[in-house]
Amino acid sequence: MKKSPMDAAIQEAEYGMENGHGGPFGAVVVRDGKIIGRGHNRVLLYRDPTCHGEIEAIRDACRKTGTHSLEGTDIYTTSEPCPMCLGAILWAGIRNIYIGCNREDAEDIGFRDRVFYDTMNQMAYRLIPLQREDCLALFARYKALPGRETY
Repeated sequence: MKKSPMDAAIQEAEYGMENGHGGPFGAVVVRDGKIIGRGHNRVLLYRDPTCHGEIEAIRDACRKTGTHSLEGTDIYTTSEPCPMCLGAILWAGIRNIYIGCNREDAEDIGFRDRVFYDTMNQMAYRLIPLQREDCLALFARYKALPGRETY
């Protein structure tokens, strides 16, 4: 029996859990039915809070494809992406997100995604503008660079 991409994401999560790398979070990036990137939570392994399963799968897919753009791909993940991972998924251009568990399920086992979503809803009150003109000048210099890439 052929395994689904979600089975591969679960397998990634199991490997990470069994080896003390982090929580039960695994992900795979798929293009045209083929897995091009794999990852699992490595927060504890690397002592790096950005090493979530989705981020690791995106990094792997980008290394393997030689580009920062993953347009035309899908991601399968064992849990609803946190805001950081969702941002990375959107920046990469991934079109569909298939999830196993949701943020409430993750909260039930001790993960605090809700606080990040709640904070994002209040961010307008926490953003403090500073030296905007200097930063606009920086942006203008970037815009004028020949051959610059956007993403």
